Amino acid sequence: MRAAPTILHLDMDAFFAAAEQASKPSLRGKPVVVGGLGPRGVVATASYEARRFGVHSAMPMGQARRLAPNAAYLVPRFAFYRSISEQVMELLGRLSPLVEPLSLDEAFVDLDAGGVADDSASARAAGERLRADILATTGLTGSVGLAGSKMIAKIASEEAKPDGLVLIEPGTERELLAPRSVRILPGVGPATGEHLRRAGMTTVSDLVEAGEDELVRLLGRAHGASLYLMAQGYDDRPVVAERDAKSVSVEDTFDVDLHDRVRIRFEVERLAERCVGRLRASGHSGRTIVLKVRRFDFSTLTRSETLRGPTDDPGVVREAAGRLLEAVDTTGGVRLLGVGVSGLADYTQEDLFAQAEAEAEAAHAAEGAAGAAVGAVATVSASASEEGAESDAGAAVTGASAVASVEPEAHEPVERRWAPGHDVRHAVYGAGWVQGSGVGRVTVRFEEPWSEPGRVRTFAVDDPELEPGEALPLVRRG
Repeated sequence: MRAAPTILHLDMDAFFAAAEQASKPSLRGKPVVVGGLGPRGVVATASYEARRFGVHSAMPMGQARRLAPNAAYLVPRFAFYRSISEQVMELLGRLSPLVEPLSLDEAFVDLDAGGVADDSASARAAGERLRADILATTGLTGSVGLAGSKMIAKIASEEAKPDGLVLIEPGTERELLAPRSVRILPGVGPATGEHLRRAGMTTVSDLVEAGEDELVRLLGRAHGASLYLMAQGYDDRPVVAERDAKSVSVEDTFDVDLHDRVRIRFEVERLAERCVGRLRASGHSGRTIVLKVRRFDFSTLTRSETLRGPTDDPGVVREAAGRLLEAVDTTGGVRLLGVGVSGLADYTQEDLFAQAEAEAEAAHAAEGAAGAAVGAVATVSASASEEGAESDAGAAVTGASAVASVEPEAHEPVERRWAPGHDVRHAVYGAGWVQGSGVGRVTVRFEEPWSEPGRVRTFAVDDPELEPGEALPLVRRG
């Protein structure tokens, strides 16, 4: 525990929703919900206006729509959010070399290690300066907590929301925690909280009064002892700058269970491509390929295969995931599919034999596709994979490799999909975003972050003058 409040916790305010409101003038001051829009989608973030209706993160999207039917419901733009996060993390890095990111919008900072604070006054000044810099750089607000430990700093930032700063003086932790619910402590989730409630402990002061021996009896040695220390406000966890990734993965939940084996194989291959995109963007390669399958009855299966050496080759990952799928029974339907790579390394041991085999299989598949009865053909592409769907978080794939992918037949036109909230550009009207689409039409509102609310126009989904666009910066430079 520190004698000065030099641990800072930053939490951006309703980050995804706030970014959408800042980029879309017509949505400012209105309820906005960001998340998966299908029947099984969940809320990622809700704006403060939407929260007044009871909408919150992790809520099923169907329930959110019933609570706030007039809110704007948007698909996430993770590449956009990541670009803003990088700006915020750069500002944090100017304060200290010890920055511990927890997510795109949340991080701990050791101000003492950066030499910018050694007492309450200097810590508060650093926090206020950070908030001002974030607003000037990104146009968004963040809440700051300052304390002598990570646990208390995080509690302080929650109290500061939205757009505030709360400093908790070291030595006041027990007084602060005593009347609070046990759920405020790290590691106390719904199950542990209920277990403690049945034992007559609902507040933090109840835990202190019960004593360490009783908590150990109820929760086990490790959990009980650590919980007793935290209940007294004691937390000596350091701010850790490097948090090495252990794996990279992507997954999709489908609105309707998949039954067709060919479609399932196609989705696994698509996920493998996206996973490699993230893998390359992080500068890693990996040895172990993991397939995750959640079936119609919610049972979840995972299968893995370890390669001879680390790879970031999409053909290798795709073929390995396909082999794993062959060992999984998908009878009855599939709700969710995921592909991951673990055993990460900072280098790639080229698996030339596997690549050659993959390329040969791709060529063979292309030659025999004309007689395929499944309505799909295998094509060989020598270009780099493009950024995938919105959940790719902006992964940029570099380099080029020969890959086999399943695509619709040439004579079947592919209808472009326009996700609500995503950026577009029209040859005549300029930049805009998708308000909605259906029945062969797409509705677009044309506006920019620094403009007045724009006009709405409707086009055919295949209008040649309408193209996917790039996200505009929230703060106009120059």
